[in-house]
Amino acid sequence: MTQHIPFHLAFPVHDLAQAEDFYAGLLGCLIGRRSSHWIDFDFFGHQITAHLRPEECGEVRSNGVDGDAVPVRHFGAVLPWDDWQALGRRLGDAGVDFLLAPRIRFQGKPGEQGTFFLRDPSGNALEFKSFADPSRLFAKGADDDHA
Repeated sequence: MTQHIPFHLAFPVHDLAQAEDFYAGLLGCLIGRRSSHWIDFDFFGHQITAHLRPEECGEVRSNGVDGDAVPVRHFGAVLPWDDWQALGRRLGDAGVDFLLAPRIRFQGKPGEQGTFFLRDPSGNALEFKSFADPSRLFAKGADDDHA
């Protein structure tokens, strides 16, 4: 088994207060260090940093994946199945406008997964996914044509 090693991701936002409301308030991420130009968040055990750079926020293009228009530039978390379902329900109850509502993708294939997408207030796309069988995270199939 591979040891859990947190990743770090830095991304642009147009408003730090809105980023804090979204990541800490809505998603429940703890806040780490901060300055007047950036905020660190504990994103499900990983460090992400929102940098105040409104000029770098923009439209995200998409590719077709299993019949959906999936944002090419996105990040997110792979959650345990029950946590993924609970987060999807909580976000839905909060009135989040999903890019792609919670659903099961690649049904019956090695990569079968629960997934949903949303955008933060700066337009950054996030995906949350889960596998009923976590050992299938990197499973391959003969008809692989997905991300």
